[in-house]
Amino acid sequence: MKKRLTTFFSLILMFGSGVQAQEFESAADAVKNMGVGWNLGNTLDANNGSVQDLSSETYWGQPKAKPELMLMMKEAGFGAIRVPVTWFNHMDSNGKVDEAWMNRVHEVVDYVIDAGMYCIINVHHDTGNGDTHWLHANMEIYNAQKERYEYLWKQIAEEFKDYNEKLLFESYNEMLDKYNSWCFATFGSSSKYIAEDAADAYEAINSFAQSFVDVVRASGGNNAQRNLVVNTYGACNGAGTWNEHLKDPLTEMKMPEGESNHIAFEVHNYPSISNLANAKKELDQNIKDLQETLGALGAPVIYGEWGTSSANGDGTSDYDNNRKNMIDFLQYYVKQTKAAGIGTFYWMGLTDGANRDYPCFNQPDLAETLTKAWYGDDFQGKYPTKQDVIGNSTIVYNVTYNGNWQELNLCGNVISTNDYKSIRLEMFELPAEGALKFKVYGSDDNHNQMGVVSATDKNSTLVFDESILGGKTIQRITLQTQVGSQAGTCRVIRAVLVKADGTEVEQELSVFWGCSMSAEVITGITPLRIERPADNLIYNLQGQCVDNPHHGIFIQNGKKFVKN
Repeated sequence: MKKRLTTFFSLILMFGSGVQAQEFESAADAVKNMGVGWNLGNTLDANNGSVQDLSSETYWGQPKAKPELMLMMKEAGFGAIRVPVTWFNHMDSNGKVDEAWMNRVHEVVDYVIDAGMYCIINVHHDTGNGDTHWLHANMEIYNAQKERYEYLWKQIAEEFKDYNEKLLFESYNEMLDKYNSWCFATFGSSSKYIAEDAADAYEAINSFAQSFVDVVRASGGNNAQRNLVVNTYGACNGAGTWNEHLKDPLTEMKMPEGESNHIAFEVHNYPSISNLANAKKELDQNIKDLQETLGALGAPVIYGEWGTSSANGDGTSDYDNNRKNMIDFLQYYVKQTKAAGIGTFYWMGLTDGANRDYPCFNQPDLAETLTKAWYGDDFQGKYPTKQDVIGNSTIVYNVTYNGNWQELNLCGNVISTNDYKSIRLEMFELPAEGALKFKVYGSDDNHNQMGVVSATDKNSTLVFDESILGGKTIQRITLQTQVGSQAGTCRVIRAVLVKADGTEVEQELSVFWGCSMSAEVITGITPLRIERPADNLIYNLQGQCVDNPHHGIFIQNGKKFVKN
């Protein structure tokens, strides 16, 4: 496979490794040296069987990954990025990965490595439930897909075999049995446990893990001693006492043959924090269980995904409704896992949607909590917010619809008409007549209130009507396109919810389905497009290009800086 042009940093790695493979640190040391990790989720792992080109990266609403985002994470104090990657929709019938997709994965890996962080890449939504997932914890599937799975890893291993110890490979994500069981194998069956089928599922997990290790090691180069990560069944962590089989994914996991100190095990964890004291107690017990099972095999453990699960039942998050407990728990989580030698990769959040484009944090307090929990309260990380980036400038969101009836989220959270009376949309440019409509989802999908977006006024308001919505609950509000079947575009400045007293609450725009979104900073004269990080030109706050900036505030590559 022809590789894309690599960065200067990567060329140095390759030149050095051509003489002699470097001695890699152990997996235990790598987990320790990673510090706090983060997942670049819903990006290279986003998928749909019909989307087979590079546009799949933005299919789930996230913008394309860019190097500035990784530099921001590094400056905030993060030491590792897990980059989930889905491959099936970029493979031909023979299992060969499309060159353009491999090159794009290569680019994103370089963003992370060049920023000075560790990187984990994996085989992600090729596993799981549903018809499009081709890897299942089942020996019949293993035997049928073994050759294709090993060929996939052969290609990945060859592409990255010269990279140094800061790149790790992860075998597969959350692989489930033929019953699509979570918690433990066969829990999804009608009887909740079938011993013979459960044994088959665990044998398959260990077989996939062994195939992964064998193929990577045989590829040579630095892969002979690269640190590798293998997941338990479903990435289950064995927490809880409500069923005697909960710890089976841990006790049935085996160390791949021929391995010793370059393997790590991975589990995932999304506990409820509605009872904070109990959540901490359960974490302590889970850490102990992991040490006594997987740790006893001689390998470190990574929480490859973790966060808190919403216990609110209304679609809102712990960050919205339980932030004090959430911050307390995140701090406790990192400190306890660090003390136990367990790695942590927080699942998404922190910077999400258009915020990754600027880049900035939309949850800066969580990012600061995580890194200070690792380094200490005196750690001075950088946690830029949108306001830090744009100052008094205007953000314009450029939305591209792939066809008609597709939707952009104006409000993705559940709200009540007791609190809000209307939504107002401000456009940067007027849309075509009849091109766009508000769509308000009521108590169920059968109660949708529609409203036309004006083609003569850049401000459009829709007043909520409970008689149409079927009650006071609003599930979400979107901006829907209605222009033919061809791609259409619009430019939005903001959407705000209006309370009964007239107070406005600006919303975070995000992709719902069938469209993509990028952002640009408008300074008044010259637009600085966020999705095209730049030529290093410097602008003042009036949008004028400045050759030799002296005292004042300026913008370069979409970010503000102070020149003294």
